[in-house]
Amino acid sequence: MNILWGSLIVEELLRNGIDYFCLSPGSRSTPLAVAVARNPKARPAVIYDERAAAFHALGYSRAAGKPAVLICTSGTAAANYFPAIVEASLDFIPMIVLTADRPPEKIDTGANQTIRQAKMYGDYVRWFFDLPCPTAEIPPQMVLTTIDHCIYKSLAQPAGPVHLNCQFREPLVPLKRKIPPDYLKDLASWSKHSQPYTSYSPPAAAPTAQTRNELLKIIRHTRKGLLVVGRLRSEEEKQAVRRLSQKLGWPVFTDILSGQRLGNGSKNLLPYFDLMLLAEQLHPKYQPETILHLGDQPASKRFLQFVDKNPPRHYISILPHSFRSDPTHRVSWRVETGLREFCEQFSAVSAAKIDRQWLGFLKKCSTLVGRFLNFQLNKNGKLSEPAIARLISQHIPPGHSLFLASSLPIREVDMFADPDGNSVCISANRGVSGIDGTIASALGYTRGNNQPLTLLIGDLAFLHDLNSLSIISTQKIPITIVLINNQ
Repeated sequence: MNILWGSLIVEELLRNGIDYFCLSPGSRSTPLAVAVARNPKARPAVIYDERAAAFHALGYSRAAGKPAVLICTSGTAAANYFPAIVEASLDFIPMIVLTADRPPEKIDTGANQTIRQAKMYGDYVRWFFDLPCPTAEIPPQMVLTTIDHCIYKSLAQPAGPVHLNCQFREPLVPLKRKIPPDYLKDLASWSKHSQPYTSYSPPAAAPTAQTRNELLKIIRHTRKGLLVVGRLRSEEEKQAVRRLSQKLGWPVFTDILSGQRLGNGSKNLLPYFDLMLLAEQLHPKYQPETILHLGDQPASKRFLQFVDKNPPRHYISILPHSFRSDPTHRVSWRVETGLREFCEQFSAVSAAKIDRQWLGFLKKCSTLVGRFLNFQLNKNGKLSEPAIARLISQHIPPGHSLFLASSLPIREVDMFADPDGNSVCISANRGVSGIDGTIASALGYTRGNNQPLTLLIGDLAFLHDLNSLSIISTQKIPITIVLINNQ
């Protein structure tokens, strides 16, 4: 029954389009590993270090927009997933975690490699289920509906990791044992097609008419409006935001992870807004009446400080989930809706006439910063961390991806990137912004979007994830690691 249930789990995942499996060695997870190995539609990646495997799955899921599956044995193997699960939870990245476990009679008995795995990831998973030991007394459709619900909970807003704890009794290896003759009779119809057992429809997501009218009133009466764009998670979101930006005509402050920063071409883009805020005496002149904030929080600390010291009359935050995202406690309107749906609803908005003097002042300041950077970073040809960040943004080829380590690399590219560089996919671990698992995450990211990748990383983060260099031997896509040794 162990091998049969393992096969049902893997097959139902594949029927839902979930085909990338990150496995680490272990005995207790044998039924799941055998099922992956036997199914020709599964794409396995064997990664020995569970922590690296989890961050690799995180990177893949971030790029692919669908969950990777993690499979490990029992005990501390499952505990090593925790850092990546926290990152996925706080950055809304879907992942499916299948931890193999000892049967219940072994828990709290001193049995080897046995810990309490039930709910071991606490509130950092969107859903947990303790799958009982396989037995003929439990119908097989329970396994299929559990997997279907597991996938739905991972992808539904707020997206995130889910944990299925799979208990197995020995024997774990495939044996020639007969399955009860009527056990699979209720799956006769399911076995004849390739669709999931249970299909879930996504919930509708659009602002109510009352909310739309209230926001339209604010936008139409705003002469000093600032559009802030955080991380966007799909090409559809990026295109919708770009159309809304052009329609509004407001100055635009974009985070480096928004996909709006390089190769944008918008005449109202303020690529150096963060550096402009270094001029403290100019802050009151920058102050907008209304901030429309689409997507996640930006990496810029100075932006948050600016908002706290110069709060706008209206701060409108648009996010597709219910989690609070207001570190300065200045948000006056919080709208839970899809970003693409919001932008499409407001694409016909007729904004008030922008204060041209104010807009011109902001654009002039950003242009002056850009000229200064070109002069200062190019005058002596010496490498520095700001120069490295700018050079990468200027020379990374189209069709490539850029992954940025936390701490300084992402902040330096956010501050010094040349807006005339090619528009490329840029990503980073910004849920918790830890330095662990950076190499594994980057390698997973390139597997998820199938593009050549450049990783910009510091020495400490590099040393912290040296084990993950072993994954490169399995990669067929070119990887360039730019390693900054700043001691």
